Amino acid sequence: MLSMQLPNGVEWTAHCLVVLEQFGSTQPVPSAALAEAYGLSPTYLNKHLQKLAANGLVTSTPGQAGGFALARPAQEITLADVVDALDGRGPIFRCTEIRCQGLFKERSAEIKASGPCRIASAMRQAEDAWRSSLSQVSITDLAAGVDAHSRQQLSEFIDRKHPEGEHQP
Repeated sequence: MLSMQLPNGVEWTAHCLVVLEQFGSTQPVPSAALAEAYGLSPTYLNKHLQKLAANGLVTSTPGQAGGFALARPAQEITLADVVDALDGRGPIFRCTEIRCQGLFKERSAEIKASGPCRIASAMRQAEDAWRSSLSQVSITDLAAGVDAHSRQQLSEFIDRKHPEGEHQP
């Protein structure tokens, strides 16, 4: 079983960004309404949305009519941006060079001189491909896959929960 897992917040906030795309950058949507729409913990969702705000993906407006809105156009925000904001930008795989330890310690200089660890190289290549793939999927792309009925249902729900910000879907 694969032990590397992204935090739940990646899925949660990606769905929320799709909703925010629907509402535009001028109308903040309360995190409590987003949490209720998806059956999520408001506290944990807000924590993840704050990370997106700290990384410039959304803006946060305090107060009764406040909430979150996209900080830039949806086509400029990618899944890679979401992953980086929530999970960091560091490498997934960290090579500890065990090929130069234990039995092979005395030959470590020779082993290192023969080239980079092939396992580390393969993992880096796979991670680069994964990140490249995520960077090609924008929030606009994801929003295009949401059916009209779901968009309308979300719009009506948010408007009921946040009447100060009524809009046209």
